[in-house]
Amino acid sequence: MRNTLLRETALAFALGAMAALGQAPWGLWFLSVPAFAALIWCVTTSGRPTLSAWLGGAGYFAVALSWIVEPFLIDAETYAWMAPFALFMMAFGLALFWAAAGYAGSRARRHPALAFALALTLAELARGYVLTGFPWATPGHIWIGTPLDQAAAYVGPNGLTLLTLLAASLPVAAYWRGTIAGLGLLGLVAAGGAWRLSIPLPPDRPSTLRLVQPNAEQRLKWDASRARTYLDSQLAMTAKAPVADLTIWPETAIPYLFEDSPEVASLITDASGGRPVALGIQRVEGQRFWNSLRVVQDAGDIVQTYDKYHLVPFGEYVPFGDLAQDWFGLTAFAARSGNSYSPGQGAAVLDLGPALGKVLPLICYEAVFPQDLRAAPERADWILQITNDAWFGIRSGPFQHAAQAALRATEQGLPLIRVANTGITQVIDAHGRVRSSLPFGTMGALDTTLPGALPPTPFVRWGEIPVLVLLAGLSLLTLRRKPRPMA
Repeated sequence: MRNTLLRETALAFALGAMAALGQAPWGLWFLSVPAFAALIWCVTTSGRPTLSAWLGGAGYFAVALSWIVEPFLIDAETYAWMAPFALFMMAFGLALFWAAAGYAGSRARRHPALAFALALTLAELARGYVLTGFPWATPGHIWIGTPLDQAAAYVGPNGLTLLTLLAASLPVAAYWRGTIAGLGLLGLVAAGGAWRLSIPLPPDRPSTLRLVQPNAEQRLKWDASRARTYLDSQLAMTAKAPVADLTIWPETAIPYLFEDSPEVASLITDASGGRPVALGIQRVEGQRFWNSLRVVQDAGDIVQTYDKYHLVPFGEYVPFGDLAQDWFGLTAFAARSGNSYSPGQGAAVLDLGPALGKVLPLICYEAVFPQDLRAAPERADWILQITNDAWFGIRSGPFQHAAQAALRATEQGLPLIRVANTGITQVIDAHGRVRSSLPFGTMGALDTTLPGALPPTPFVRWGEIPVLVLLAGLSLLTLRRKPRPMA
């Protein structure tokens, strides 16, 4: 009995780990799909489906989120000891959603494989919302960069997850017939995606953009002796002729507070010839700080400001930090005492004038939440993400982050301009395809025009409703049929 339990749990963990290889940067979806199928079989045939699903999820997240150790290695002498604990807690904590799906699937009266696939889709959807959400590395992300990702314009990332798990469950439910049906389903969606990609995009806007990637090393970025060096490198790239209509610097590009160093804004607009520059800053009012994007032009005039509102828990703020100050007098975690960031007012659209149009700004982590883009008060002409992916290391984190940003472009039918400190800086069209980029981990500037936008997609209009309707309809198949009345 004990050996059987050990084999079941080890197999589930290994299959979950294998399924994660479909995520960026590996992109091995052809291993991921059969791994999901085998995991579904493992969970539905196990005497302990909840445990098997939990271990499968732990293996999946341990691989997919292995980059989570990187922030602890920035100051390794102080924080490296915490890295394995962070990965362990993240992997097994997020896997509780999968455990809940394993339990729910085991309660179905018919078609247990389908029931688990549907329950896991619902669990992954919930993961994107519960406790501010964390929809990173959902199963549907394995299709980013393939024609199948175009389905996100209709059903979003959770629709891609439903597609993935449904195709993986069919071979378990119906063997060879199910395998053929699963492959047919994926092939049909891929054909539809290829057709959508063949539709020409609108012409580019004539305005020029310059994307500045300073490649500031995270552990040295805030070193006072290097602050002017990093600023000067960005000024030099901004001033290079011909100057762009809009220059964009990454998240927290300025190692100074504008409020304390008002001359910095003038230095920036002197370099741009008075043309607008959008850049990431830390903004302060009293004792409160914000992670912000600011647009300056002319003689250093501030014309637009956006404050990040979807903050990273425990990274940019501590949950209930202000309440801890009110109730217990603890100021160490309180945003209003300057010990973490304060959230902005919400999603916003900035009007940059007729030539540049209206832009939906995102700062770093906000690009992983499709609901944040749908919360914008009006339709933008393009999306701008500024980020500092140096926190994510050089292995998988920056590539997964960039892949999710590309999926936002597909979902919205809008071009996305991504400007990162160390990379990945990219120009992404309204189909979610990368048109040009800067090499990762290098200093440089990329000049580009702004790709054209598509009309609002079905996902923009309906959000998660189609997926929820599909889940509700398919779940009826897992209910026991009513017995026929006796003649």
